[in-house]
Amino acid sequence: MINLSVNIAGLVFKNPVSTASGTFGYGEEFVDFFDPGKLGGIFVKAVTGSNREGNAYPRMAETASGMLNSVGLQNKGVDHFVREIYPRIKDFGTHVIVNVSGSTIEEYVEVAARINELEKIPAIELNISCPNVKQGGMAFGTVPSMSTEVTRAVRDVYKKVLMVKLSPNVTSITDLAKAVVDGGADVITLINTLLGMSIDAERQHPILSTITGGLSGPAIKPVALRMVWQVHKAVKVPLIGLGGITNATDAIEFLLAGASAIQVGTANFIDPLTSVNIVDGIEAYLRRKWIADVNELIGALKTA
Repeated sequence: MINLSVNIAGLVFKNPVSTASGTFGYGEEFVDFFDPGKLGGIFVKAVTGSNREGNAYPRMAETASGMLNSVGLQNKGVDHFVREIYPRIKDFGTHVIVNVSGSTIEEYVEVAARINELEKIPAIELNISCPNVKQGGMAFGTVPSMSTEVTRAVRDVYKKVLMVKLSPNVTSITDLAKAVVDGGADVITLINTLLGMSIDAERQHPILSTITGGLSGPAIKPVALRMVWQVHKAVKVPLIGLGGITNATDAIEFLLAGASAIQVGTANFIDPLTSVNIVDGIEAYLRRKWIADVNELIGALKTA
């Protein structure tokens, strides 16, 4: 028997494969393709304090080996999520984890406190790549002191597993990782999208309405792997890795670099079965290597 289960800060995931926030909707959109209960977890799209319409179109653009997006956290707010969405997704048979976003510390705290009341949501993923409107739009996740402050404020009201998603748009990812651990993070998710842009040369105009957006997909995988490996050496909390994962080999590389689990993001748009195929692929790899427990891969990278 092959053991695929992993323990992440006390949460037992049936396998190390989950889906990334913003790429899998609320999970309902994929039930015609497969049973979400086959995955270790589902990270649903961002929830904010109130309704957000998102950015103007166009807000997605294809790039070489990836895509740019500037959707802008479009959602109907935490009240709508609690009242309308949660009842429909709470019994998926896997861990449903909510991505929590905000423009102020008070908004983060408000959303986290509401989600804390939901019995079948065992964890939240704090998205600290959001701009702090009280400090001129600077993202919470680019300054260690701000990262610690928002994490600690949420930690004070959120009593379950607190995951914090890090932005790669920083000079030192390890400084950010240490900052959120100091603030009380139980788990670190990395990486979020890289800042990029795309230009229409014929029109001599940016393709995205916001000019810049978040780059995801295979193009960012080497950066994500490097950051997971660095953070694994710098902190003691479990890591969830993502960034360009499209197959089982990609996922295994992240486990070897130090991630305890992975998220599939952009690949969901290409093939909705990617995540379940990765589960099967990891199991096949373990059988081929005569490895009985997936946990033996975590941080097992040989550097000498």
